[in-house]
Amino acid sequence: MSHLTPLISVIMPVHNAGGYLIEAVSSILKQDKVNLELILVDDHSTDKAIQKLPANLSQDHRLQIVLSNKRGVVAAMAAGFLKAKGDYIARMDADDIALPDRLIKQYHYLQAHPEIGIAGGQVKIISKLPVEKGFALYERWLNQLCTAEDIERELFIESPIPNPTAFFRRETYDLLQGYQDPEWAEDYDMWLRAHALGIKMGKPEGVILHWRDHESRLTHCDKRYDNKLFLKAKAYYLSHSHHLKERKAIIWGTGPIGVYLYDILNKQKIEVEAFIEVNPRRVGGLKRGLPVLHFSELKQYTHNSSALIIGAVGARGAREEIRKALIEMGKEEGRDFLFAA
Repeated sequence: MSHLTPLISVIMPVHNAGGYLIEAVSSILKQDKVNLELILVDDHSTDKAIQKLPANLSQDHRLQIVLSNKRGVVAAMAAGFLKAKGDYIARMDADDIALPDRLIKQYHYLQAHPEIGIAGGQVKIISKLPVEKGFALYERWLNQLCTAEDIERELFIESPIPNPTAFFRRETYDLLQGYQDPEWAEDYDMWLRAHALGIKMGKPEGVILHWRDHESRLTHCDKRYDNKLFLKAKAYYLSHSHHLKERKAIIWGTGPIGVYLYDILNKQKIEVEAFIEVNPRRVGGLKRGLPVLHFSELKQYTHNSSALIIGAVGARGAREEIRKALIEMGKEEGRDFLFAA
């Protein structure tokens, strides 16, 4: 068989994946038209799912099983990368299903877009239970962000790359020194660090992964996925970004998100000038000692100010309304304003 791609190393951390593991492993080994190795990293599993893999999978010459020395996904990825020989590094979860053309699509996408360092992918959420509305909205939002410009514009709203779809050029993964272990989620940290280094991210069109939602998924049970920690990550990287270099901020929103964002930016020595509100009962007072302006005052207020306006309202539909209002004022997203919620 002639292979159409250089070697792709797929790293799959596994911790008690149970009955999902067979389907996940099989979906990688059945990938179309790619030269691959699958590095399955045992993250101290106790359910024997790895040992119970059927012979047609466990004896596949492309599969190797590695034991991680330390506990956790970050350590497991590091252990897998030490064994990886590929020119490309792909991330895969042990409870998801890669569609047969996942890897070839991502490979061709990177070939067609040499400026992109990390390819993500569009997903379809699958679950035994009805998918919660918030997660369904997240799926739709994720799948709308395909170009590097789209992802960069909305990076500080939420994590824009589903982690089990991540596909890296090896030199990009080396530059980032793999996943790190901050107090917030390691995948969102990876995309924020990539942005800080000027690495572009994008996605090919079309669903490439069935993303399984269940109660024991890390996003549901790992404290690093707490909303406050996500906001802390956003504020940390925003404060060190070109967006706030020698520049003040104005926060749109005086609710819990806006106030917490102010507190974190303040700790990062970023000066906030004012808060913006649409609720007349909140306008005219002070929040954290700063004036609360009505949004209609914003154009005049910012006439002689280069402050970055940061949208920090979590209510559904608020982002679209704020975006519309700011664009009508002549503001440009990414230059004059961005969103952190």
